Amino acid sequence: MTKGGPSMGRKASARLHYRCRRCGNSSFHKKRGICSYCGFGASSKIREYSWQKKNFLKTK
Repeated sequence: MTKGGPSMGRKASARLHYRCRRCGNSSFHKKRGICSYCGFGASSKIREYSWQKKNFLKTK
């Protein structure tokens, strides 16, 4: 098989992310068993970070 672009097209056929049972997003990784959106499978807590939220009520 040749290297580069033609062989990369074969990787697009398999789905790696499926719908998560907890959050409903299609972010549950098939092989790892962890949702990249909510963290289901790795933690019982919902995955969230302070940098994800925009601070609209910022005081000057």
